[in-house]
Amino acid sequence: MKRLLLTYTLAVFLLPAFAGGGEKLSPVDYVNPFIGTTNFGTTNPGAVCPNGMMSVVPFNVMGSADNKYDKDARWWSTPYEYHNCFFTGYSHVNLSGVGCPELGSLLLMPTTGELNVDYKEYGSRYKDEQASPGYYTNYLTKYNVKTEVTATPRTGVTRFTFPEGKSHILLNLGEGLTNESGAMLRRVNAQEIEGVKLLGTFCYNPQAVFPIYFVMRVNKLPSQTGYWKKQRPMTGVEAEWDPDNGKYKLYTKYGKEIAGDDIGAFFSFDTEDGEQVEVEMGVSFVSIENARLNLNKEQEGRDFEKVHAEARARWNDDLSRILVEGGTEDQKTVFYTAMYHLLIHPNVLQDVNGEYPAMESDKIMTASGNRYTVFSLWDTYRNVHQLLTLVYPERQIDMVRTMLDMYREHGWLPKWELYGRETLTMEGDPSIPVIVDTWMKGLRDFDINLAYEAMYKSATLPGAENLMRPDNDDYMSKGYVPLREQYDNSVSHALEYYIADFALSRLAGALGKKEDAKLFYNRSLGYKHYYSKEFGTLRPILPDGTFYSPFNPKEGENFEPSPGFHEGNSWNYTFYVPHDVYGLARLMGGKKSFINKLQMIFDEGLYDPANEPDIAYPYLFSYFKGEEWRTQKETQRLLAKYFTTQPDGIPGNDDTGTMSAWAIFNMIGFYPDCPGLPEYTLTTPVFDKVTIRLDPKWYKERELVIESTRQKPDALYIHNVKIGGKKINRFRITHEELVHGGLLEFSIR
Repeated sequence: MKRLLLTYTLAVFLLPAFAGGGEKLSPVDYVNPFIGTTNFGTTNPGAVCPNGMMSVVPFNVMGSADNKYDKDARWWSTPYEYHNCFFTGYSHVNLSGVGCPELGSLLLMPTTGELNVDYKEYGSRYKDEQASPGYYTNYLTKYNVKTEVTATPRTGVTRFTFPEGKSHILLNLGEGLTNESGAMLRRVNAQEIEGVKLLGTFCYNPQAVFPIYFVMRVNKLPSQTGYWKKQRPMTGVEAEWDPDNGKYKLYTKYGKEIAGDDIGAFFSFDTEDGEQVEVEMGVSFVSIENARLNLNKEQEGRDFEKVHAEARARWNDDLSRILVEGGTEDQKTVFYTAMYHLLIHPNVLQDVNGEYPAMESDKIMTASGNRYTVFSLWDTYRNVHQLLTLVYPERQIDMVRTMLDMYREHGWLPKWELYGRETLTMEGDPSIPVIVDTWMKGLRDFDINLAYEAMYKSATLPGAENLMRPDNDDYMSKGYVPLREQYDNSVSHALEYYIADFALSRLAGALGKKEDAKLFYNRSLGYKHYYSKEFGTLRPILPDGTFYSPFNPKEGENFEPSPGFHEGNSWNYTFYVPHDVYGLARLMGGKKSFINKLQMIFDEGLYDPANEPDIAYPYLFSYFKGEEWRTQKETQRLLAKYFTTQPDGIPGNDDTGTMSAWAIFNMIGFYPDCPGLPEYTLTTPVFDKVTIRLDPKWYKERELVIESTRQKPDALYIHNVKIGGKKINRFRITHEELVHGGLLEFSIR
């Protein structure tokens, strides 16, 4: 089976190059949802709509009875891994490109033959899997069942094609990626159940717990329905499982509902060969009533094919906001798959009636626009929101409004928010550069005074009271965060604060707050405290003001603890001062020393593309006249090396689109290397022509066209650049120039 699956999937990977017998393909045809599904990319090939709440994903990371596969899905941070082949159902509502396990619940599984509700036994291997935006299918070899899924923004629909005989559909509420196993389900009628499942403890944060509500319907009257509940061994008692009921207690003579840990429901059918049974699933984070409302509104009058067609159309329209010409078929596949991954998160949280759960509260609020969730801001503040600002400004403005509403509801801007809960994952104060960057680029339809109030609060409040900056006392008094425990993240914290404060200083200046602007700008230069002349890198500082010792700048490169640094080492962070590149160069002894040391990062393999703090390193060369070619060379080399059409074609976690946004920007020819600063560094595009559809509400021009003329096909270096027909003698461009220039022209030699 493995050989057949790999052969089949290879054909899927090559499909865009040959589909349609030479017919022109649409952007949606180039998307390959299997890219990033291994190598810790943690993307998945499930069915989802752009920024949709619902995703329906094949779940293949659960253990099997023969111990050939992992026993516990909670070790995984993704519901699907490309090389796994033990399918235990479709999970509803999932995360994409995230490094911590959560969600991945409401597991829907078809079986045939005798009823068995033990997930370690009822799972099946599969073949013939295919995926495209809004659709996934496979064939379960154990049961001879074809499975297919598609989705609307808030609901999913699954179609099972059964053989003749006894067939079953199981809904497992106990298993999944979440650490929680509690649930309740209630029988509405013979074809419909409703309930709630507990989710939470993302990145093992015990406070981040929340419910998901659901309504599930089957379109065929079952011959039998029932519940099950796992019977766990009592402490200190040697328990024996009953083999007659699959180690689970089955309830076929039941009341209206059941609740507890590890519960589920089954529907049994007598099916003819080739008979199809469809399952509809609606979800809500507000109530069962809203889950039903979402289901009724988004699936009424629609069959499986209609839902699939609408999902595909949504994707094609969104992907078509950027049209590319030239380049190879593989490059187009990489590009449009990156666009696809970019548009999965943040996703909508409100139901069709506008209701959503308020931030860190049991209150239910009503949104006037889209309320978003899944703000992985330590990642996305670097490039995702800049790309949304340019190409999808109507979504970016709603995301900023969402952040401000979170402040109204909770008293803080988000850091790593998940379905109305603050997980406090990762570092810094990342909402600040996102909001400042948005405002500086002209998207100003939000309360900037409230935004400034929120930013000023987190920037100035003492650490004991400060959710965003718990070490703010040291930061404010010393200008840096000292290493107080051997394996804390002091340098990483401070570098993030410097960037946030630089962005805040820019906004304060624009708002006429001169003293604040001076205060925050001076703070942003505190990185100089960490510079060690002995090593030529940033180095942790102890509470007494001396450098941490013994010190090795490479410590942490193999995932071992690295004092002062989070998920990386000193080399991954030393050049992460995008707001004061020239100041850092002076510390290092000037331009030549700076350039040589930066080039060494790439030459010696110290650059880690999966670690966000150094993803902007290639653009730092372009701050120095005559060295811009290095940016162009490295970005092209890194694109070709790390972004491919294979399952490992993303360098590590996609981080809710951050890696994908890096690829997109570099493929079209510019990158926002300093968050909060409305400028871009230019680099060599991979396409001959790129047409970006601009929103006339926000931008004067209706489109931005990027054209590249190459002296020869493998030409790499930019000879000259024109914007709006005028030659510019620099390799940086402002956002204002870009969106109002109409035409950006590269001459490449």
